[in-house]
Amino acid sequence: MDTDRDTIVAPATAPGGALAVIRLTGPEAVAIADRLFRSRRPLAERAGGSCCFGTIRDGERVVDEAVAALFRAPHSYTGEETVEFSCHSSSYIIGEVLRLALQAGARMAGPGEFTRRAYLNGKLDLAQAEAVADLIASSSRAAHALAANQLRGGYSSALDGLRERLVHLAALLELELDFGEEEVDFADRSQLAALLEEIDAETERLCRSFALGNALKEGIAVAIVGAPNVGKSTLLNQLLQEERAMVSEIAGTTRDVIEERLTIDGVAFRILDTAGIRHTEDRLERMGIERTMRTIQRAQIVVRMVDATTLHGGAVPPFELALRPGQRLLTVLNKIDRLPGAAAFKAEADETAVAGALPNAAERSTDKVLPMSARSGEGVDVLRRALRAAVPTEALEEGAAVVSSARHYEALTKAREALQRAREGLAAKLPTDLLSEEVRAVAAALATITGRGALLPDELLAHIFSKFCIGK
Repeated sequence: MDTDRDTIVAPATAPGGALAVIRLTGPEAVAIADRLFRSRRPLAERAGGSCCFGTIRDGERVVDEAVAALFRAPHSYTGEETVEFSCHSSSYIIGEVLRLALQAGARMAGPGEFTRRAYLNGKLDLAQAEAVADLIASSSRAAHALAANQLRGGYSSALDGLRERLVHLAALLELELDFGEEEVDFADRSQLAALLEEIDAETERLCRSFALGNALKEGIAVAIVGAPNVGKSTLLNQLLQEERAMVSEIAGTTRDVIEERLTIDGVAFRILDTAGIRHTEDRLERMGIERTMRTIQRAQIVVRMVDATTLHGGAVPPFELALRPGQRLLTVLNKIDRLPGAAAFKAEADETAVAGALPNAAERSTDKVLPMSARSGEGVDVLRRALRAAVPTEALEEGAAVVSSARHYEALTKAREALQRAREGLAAKLPTDLLSEEVRAVAAALATITGRGALLPDELLAHIFSKFCIGK
């Protein structure tokens, strides 16, 4: 039985509002809708793109007044005949409408089944379909821009264009096999080399963008680190403007990583308050410090806090923790309100450039010291601006393609591996049949991103759309 040809129904809106939208789509959507919806004319006699007012009935009993929106195939979200009922959002009413639709011949939609049908009917490619779920889940302006760009086509059209050119050249290579004895070259090898180089450059750029895209989607991880009692938990509370972390003068109060979300100018951050780093014999505290070290490694930004009252002359001690290339380091001099002549010290510290102790000199940070009083809140806004400035979203806001899906990153990585083999084969004058096979391997890897030109297993599609909510 072909379940993709069933007529399906599900609520398309989340519970809790004043109104609910219930969507019917499939070959029998209009006929089923007419069995439970009454208006001046049946929906079957109406044109697509029209709305009409009527009542949903169980026999002669009125369940609710509703507006029915009619979408004729292929001009609907799924590409199929579709009816959407807008009714009151009572759980009883929604349940009754669903019951009547099921009784009339529909079945309940599974997770993501509407969007899966949109993909299968060519309304969206697979990358765009995945962007629908990301758009629904977006919790910041940056995450929204990321998903919206991918939904509009993002890098799909560019990759499809490159793939089609590859397939064309592979076909010409294979044509040569039919004329092997004549030694005729149908495919221009220099053109193939240039195309492989172009695809390699584009896939490399997209692979590099994954670190930013994934971080924007999940939230930029910011680890607040330092010795005990430098004010890490106080800073977390100031950033959140609420008492989230317990603050105490007792060293070692924080023993586990506390994670909270914060949005700054459209970008979501995951602020990680960590255990103070020091030598200790306390087993539980040592476990907290070990978690701190692991947190530092997975953070995009490290905020190192230093107690200004322990310094002499404004000197900043070297950062003792090795950071991986690409991590940003911000140094905060806290408790400046406790210093004599704090205003003069602040001015001096603000001009102090701090080099981060990164293993690669080319990746070293030159961020300035940020003087602060976490207790009073002085300087916290400066840190907020510094955190936002550390996330480069200009290209994203201009519509540049940024990869945020681990599946896409894996496909691009496989494409680059196949590209390397194809380029090496081309340079080594590999026989035409073997060279064609490598070129098609590149095209196949790119095709799995959009799903166009690729035969994707049902297991993969089921896995992708199982992450969607029912009704989308």
